[in-house]
Amino acid sequence: MTALRIAITAFFAVDGFTFAGWVVRIPAIKKQVGASSGALGLALLGVSAGAVATMVLTGHLCRRFGSHKVTVWCAILLGLSVALPPLTHSALALGLVLLVFGAAYGGLNVAMNSAAVDLVAALRRPVMPGFHAAFSFGGLAGAGLGALLAPHLSPTRHLLLLTPIALLATTGAGRILLTHPAPVHPAPVRPAPTEQSPPRPAPARGGVNRLVVVFGLIALCTAYGEGALADWSALHLTQDLHSGPGLAAASYAPFALAMAVGRLTGTALLERLGRTRTVVLGGATAAAGMLVGALAPWVWLVFAGFAVTGLGLANVFPVAIARAGALAGPGGVAAASTLGYGGMLLGPPSIGFLAEVTGLPIALTTVALLAATASAIALAVRDAGHH
Repeated sequence: MTALRIAITAFFAVDGFTFAGWVVRIPAIKKQVGASSGALGLALLGVSAGAVATMVLTGHLCRRFGSHKVTVWCAILLGLSVALPPLTHSALALGLVLLVFGAAYGGLNVAMNSAAVDLVAALRRPVMPGFHAAFSFGGLAGAGLGALLAPHLSPTRHLLLLTPIALLATTGAGRILLTHPAPVHPAPVRPAPTEQSPPRPAPARGGVNRLVVVFGLIALCTAYGEGALADWSALHLTQDLHSGPGLAAASYAPFALAMAVGRLTGTALLERLGRTRTVVLGGATAAAGMLVGALAPWVWLVFAGFAVTGLGLANVFPVAIARAGALAGPGGVAAASTLGYGGMLLGPPSIGFLAEVTGLPIALTTVALLAATASAIALAVRDAGHH
């Protein structure tokens, strides 16, 4: 299963790399299309609409064709569609091409998470954070490349460069994925029932569905913050702290790096603390970090706040998606992902509308509010989550 684990990890990295490459050029594309914060927020709804609509469909496609094939298809579409946004010259056109980009992004996230859930179940270890670490490292690489290229290359040339990189990686990892079937889950070992320990009934379908929604809400609360930092951190530094384009483009990097480091240690953390404590502590840490990142007057302190936020959010989303997948298979991943990535994708336009009224720093404090909410939900359902 080592080759399969490497291939799935590669798809997470490609996803993060491609998405970060797009988000660090949002300020330049915003200027190119002449959009206000509110108009940009509406255009970004294209990503949200495309992704959320596709996520539900992708769960069905994974059951019919297998998550491995669907992962490869969606990765190809993502690599091609990332080149489209800088070719637009109006907020409306930008929103329309982002529908395609969002569809590819949403589909890939459901498909590769479904493939990862199957492998986690076969390995019988909580290794899901490792896959999401690859997403974060990919995001860090995409943000770092963007910081290097932003002063020298137009958004069009930069994002066109990402297409062959993404397609090359997809070709290599896709060969492995398409030649390896999804692993069969080993049957759980259950002790024989005795008079003192009667067999525990399986949860009713309605109970499972409710739990999937709960884990989806936890994912939503934390993914909201990831989407907000991806899409608005560079603008926050440019507009509110008057940073140059290179420094602003690097603003996503400390968040992505901290999240990657947090996820690398995620398996050990989960084995030591369990899911509930990991989620509760993570949400509280992220809330504190984001208050600093949103309100601090100095760039170095904002970067530190972003890093603490990344450490806090690192393992909350992987735990929620893995738990939903373990409960209900690809349908559970699709449902929780729709809620979770809905938060990631609806968060940025929501912050855009709030920023028009309150200013961007105050709008960004909603990230802290929702991170704290994720902690509260995890505490409320700790008994139902079988921790």
